[in-house]
Amino acid sequence: MPLINVWLRKGTTPEYRKAISDGIHKAMMDVLKTPEDDYFQVTGELDAENMIFDPNYFGVPRSEKMVFIRFSFNARPAAVKQRLFEATADNLVASPGIRREDIGMSILELAPENWWAYARTVDPDTGTDSRMSA
Repeated sequence: MPLINVWLRKGTTPEYRKAISDGIHKAMMDVLKTPEDDYFQVTGELDAENMIFDPNYFGVPRSEKMVFIRFSFNARPAAVKQRLFEATADNLVASPGIRREDIGMSILELAPENWWAYARTVDPDTGTDSRMSA
C-alpha cells in the first residue's frame, strides 16, 4: 500500500491534479508493479508563502509551479527507485506538462510491518503486498 503525498501551489485545476495523480500511479504500476487498485494519494495545494524552496537549487531555475512528491513504501533497490523517479518525471512532463526542473521527489521507506489496510496479505519473503511481483 504505497502512500503518495503531493504538494503544489494553490490554483490548479482538478484536471491538472488528476493528471499528476495518474502519471504517478502509472509509473508505480510500470516500475514497482503495484496493482491497479493500490492507489492511495493525498494532494495538498499550498499558498505561495508555504511553498518554500530555493528557486535555483543545484543551479537550475525552478518556478512557482514546483511540485513536491513523497512516495512512502517498503524498501526497494536503488536502481528501482531511480527508475521510478525517471518514469514519474517522464509521465508528468507528458501530462500535465510540468517541467522536469519543477519536480522534486523523495522516498520514505517503511518496514513492511508498518502498513495496514483491511484485507492486505503480505508475502513473507518480500514483506510486500502478496499481489506485487517486484
